[in-house]
Formats: sequence, structure tokens, C-alpha cells
Amino acid sequence: MKVFLAGATGAIGRPLLDRLQAAGHDVTALTRSDERAALLAGRGVTPAVADALDAEALHDAVVAARPEVVINELTNIPRRIDIRRYDEAMAPTNRLRREAGPVLAQAAADAGARRIVAQSIAFSLAPAGPPVLDETAPMWDDPPRGMRDAVAAMRALEQATLNTPGVEGVVLRYGFFYGPGTTYGPGSPGLDDMRRRRFPVLGRGEARFSFIHVDDAAAATVLALDHGAPGVYHVTDDEPARMGDWVPAMAAAIGAPPPRHVPVWLARVFGGPTVSGMAVLRGASNAKARRELGWAPGFPSYREGFPAVFG
Repeated sequence: MKVFLAGATGAIGRPLLDRLQAAGHDVTALTRSDERAALLAGRGVTPAVADALDAEALHDAVVAARPEVVINELTNIPRRIDIRRYDEAMAPTNRLRREAGPVLAQAAADAGARRIVAQSIAFSLAPAGPPVLDETAPMWDDPPRGMRDAVAAMRALEQATLNTPGVEGVVLRYGFFYGPGTTYGPGSPGLDDMRRRRFPVLGRGEARFSFIHVDDAAAATVLALDHGAPGVYHVTDDEPARMGDWVPAMAAAIGAPPPRHVPVWLARVFGGPTVSGMAVLRGASNAKARRELGWAPGFPSYREGFPAVFG
């Protein structure tokens, strides 16, 4: 199958590219760099050199490749995110989602592609109802101030992916990535906060976090090329985890001291409004992805995944 991959060098792009090639797909990968283009060509990938924020160049690159499926994994997320400046840290990625997302969807249609598959996030669900939600649950309409731009950008990306005429739209809402090259990965600077006991459990620790190992996310994405109907899928592991359970488990896995427990109001004073969102997160059910994509995570939960990654 001819596949156009935007975001081949990101946390999921690297294992995804490996899996696409292993499955025998003919891949064209977007890059801004001539140096990276040479590296991609050296491993049998067709490079398409263009700036993702140059709408005309991006559109022309997709149309020239004549793909059957377009995959949008475009992000620009720093490995360490200061929760007090979350929107600032996410600003480059928010722009990619708002601006490049619709261009990729329209370019896929204009190129005659059958399907576009786009990255979204499972932790933007409105915090109402049961602790674990499926794809029918609404996205957050009124997130805390520090998260508003990120959620709005995600909503724009999803709408463009799902509603562009002439192409099937598939949105994969990934859980929190962990594994090599991610925020929760070996050598990640973000883990320093946990080692210094600066990553507390908020309140009673009832917020649910849905995780996914980056390799499992890549496996689901390959299946989404030709499995399942158009629509939204949660790509998460089997056990949405209480904050009061997973934070101590990760601390233990990386050899850090046990985390502190702090009231939400106190954490908000020092961490800003984004803390309010972290304290009420709902988990995401992966039942639809299991059923319709024929996928199952290799790491069913953080209980198996964290020791494997950090052990």
C-alpha cells in the first residue's frame, strides 16, 4: 500500500515507520531537512521535503505522492513539559494541528487517497460521568485555562479529519505515551521531577490516566490503514490507571522515592490551572479499537509496561 506519513521522526513516527516498512508498505515520509531526507532515502523511504506549515508545499507534496492512505502524526512536543506553562509548551503542536491538519485532510482527498488517519489524544474527554469513557463521550467544552488552546486545536484537527469530503477519516485518540523517546521514557528529563518528589499525587488520586506504550500505538496505527470503519478510536491500554496507583508504580520502576500527596488547591497554587484538569481526568476504553481494528496492546497495563521500560 502507498502511504504518506507526516511526522516520521516523532516519538510514534519512528516505531511506526519501522512497522510500515516491515509490513511491506511503500512509504513517502515528510521532512523539512535535506539531511533527514537523505537518511530516509537510505532506508528505502521516499522523502518529501516540505514545511508542514507551508500549506501549498504540504498540499503539493501529498498530491505528488499519490498515496492510498495519509497518516498525520505531526507534533512538536518538547520532551519536558513545564505544567505551569502547558499552553506555551504545546503552542507549536497546537499550530500544526490547527493549520496543517485541515491541509493534510484536503490534500488526501485531492490526491485520491482512500483514507486519512490522524493522531489525537484520549485525555481531552469531558470529565463527567463514570471513571472510564468510550468514544461517544464528548470532548471537554470548558477545560481549565491552561489547556484551552490545546483542546481547541485537537477539536479542529478531529473535525477536519472526520468531515473532509472524498476521504475516509479515522481519528486515533492515543493515551499518554510511554517508552523510548517519549515524556515517560528512559533518560527523559521529565522523570527528574519524579525523582525529586516534584510529581505528587493530587487529592485522593482518583483521576484516571490511560496509557499506551508507543510501540502498541504504532501497531494499532498500521492496522487502521485498512481495518475499521471511519470514525474515532481510543488507542489505550486495558487498564485506565488511578493517579494514586500509577504515580507510585512509576516512581518505584525508576528507583525514585515515593511521591508526595498534596491537596488539589495547593498543587494549583504552584502548578497553575492545568493542575485542575489533571485532577479530574477520565480514562478511555479501548473496547472499540480491540473489536473493530483487531488490535490488542502488547502491554495490557502500566503494571507490565513500566517495569519493562524502566527495569
